[in-house]
Amino acid sequence: MCIPQHACLMADTTRITVTLPSDQVAELRKLTDNVSGYVAEAVARQLRHQLLGVDLRRHQEEHGEFTEEELTQARAMISGAADLDGSASAT
Repeated sequence: MCIPQHACLMADTTRITVTLPSDQVAELRKLTDNVSGYVAEAVARQLRHQLLGVDLRRHQEEHGEFTEEELTQARAMISGAADLDGSASAT
């Protein structure tokens, strides 16, 4: 799997057909001329999100629910990371 911030030079790929609503395709084409790359990045992000959810549930099963303090700290760290990589807008 490629890391989104880095170029994926010789990644193994498989050609598939995906059906999307026409309005989404039109918006995608306005955003990028590399629709496949854009979709691949979106899929990778969703996979990471789902895997993280599994890990977080497993952690809570083993160690108990997260405290409010832990959740606040995690949110601050996530927000800081988003600010550093340009994913979140400054307020």
